[in-house]
Amino acid sequence: MDRIAIEGGTPLFGDIPISGAKNSAIKLMAASLLTSEPLRLTNMPRLADTRLLGRLLTRLGTQITESDGPDGQETILHTPEITSAFAPYDLVRQMRASFNVLGPLLARTGHAKVSLPGGCTIGARPVDLHLKALEALGAHIDMHEGYVFAQAPRGLKGAEIEFPFVSVGATEHALMAATLAQGTTVFKNAACEPEIEDLALCLNAMGAKVSGAGTPTIVVEGVASLHGADWSVICDRIEAGTYAVAGAMAGGEVRLTKVRPELIQILLDKMVEAGCEISTTADTVTIKRGAGRLKPVDVTTGVYPGFATDLQAQFMALMTMADGESVIRETIFENRFMHVPELGRLGTDITVHGPEARVRGVEELRGAQVMATDLRASACLVIAGLAARGETVVNRVYHLDRGFENLEGKLSACGAKIKRLKSDDPMPEELE
Repeated sequence: MDRIAIEGGTPLFGDIPISGAKNSAIKLMAASLLTSEPLRLTNMPRLADTRLLGRLLTRLGTQITESDGPDGQETILHTPEITSAFAPYDLVRQMRASFNVLGPLLARTGHAKVSLPGGCTIGARPVDLHLKALEALGAHIDMHEGYVFAQAPRGLKGAEIEFPFVSVGATEHALMAATLAQGTTVFKNAACEPEIEDLALCLNAMGAKVSGAGTPTIVVEGVASLHGADWSVICDRIEAGTYAVAGAMAGGEVRLTKVRPELIQILLDKMVEAGCEISTTADTVTIKRGAGRLKPVDVTTGVYPGFATDLQAQFMALMTMADGESVIRETIFENRFMHVPELGRLGTDITVHGPEARVRGVEELRGAQVMATDLRASACLVIAGLAARGETVVNRVYHLDRGFENLEGKLSACGAKIKRLKSDDPMPEELE
């Protein structure tokens, strides 16, 4: 397995372009199944997760073409016909979002057989809300031998669906299916993430009639068919937040480009509270760390527009350098403090009690061997390594490749001493 080695202590100076959002791109790819015409996606990130979903879509009948066009990296997905409505375990288990092909397959063909997704290291994320929403739309659902068998031979029907709690995945999944349902569908207590609005706007560009996306109530007027479209994937707010924290940890001055600052405003406000200097334009964010040590800041994760759980680990790493104690409360996933023992190997002082972590800042982090446990924890360990004295080696970085495009290249372009080591590479004595 690949590793990433970092020699800490070097300030960062330069621009970091932000890629298209992973969490939007993979749902837009699934939405391509809803039409027989090509969907052209620009600002597409090249990630392990998009490649995995591409393999599944190809099996279902999608023709995929990737290129570097005038609008940057682009992917054209064309499914003239669904050649198979079967999504096998070996493909779905590798990425939970693959399960979201169920709704588009059902809406377009009237039937589908899709494996239940695998487990998740950061907590239970059941798909019961997805299935209940599809049943409300008229689907008949059976489950056995680890597969969901869904049928709607006469098509889906509009319905009023109120989610018992906010679920991003269920909102996106049911939204895609409802675009081809007969009649009107109203979603209440829907998730409000920017990626959901991005999906809805793309669906509208394909001929859907969706209103209210980005609010708790979404209304979908079903249409008979969708057509092809061109769509630019929204910027990745989690990647942007990660590099913002990286700039603050390492010191120096970093400018994020191709970003929408308002999507990470709550993080930027917390960083200012901690003593960072932040300036923004319509599509850039510049980060400098102020003189002296950072101030401790408490955060509590929440659904959008609250503090993103996907930035909790990164912000915790930043608070390990603060002059005082911070409290980090996790309200979304029950197992999302698995990075804490690994941060401890760098000399941090963190105590976890249930959903709450108390972070007592230290004067210095020290490099060490650490192990990535999930995607966002991987990023947390890399950016902590940027600030640590000596060398930090992050193992199992395949997690990083799921959600960060060319992370080591973007950081090294700003002066970071960071290298990717292949599984058979010797451990370096020092980074050149």
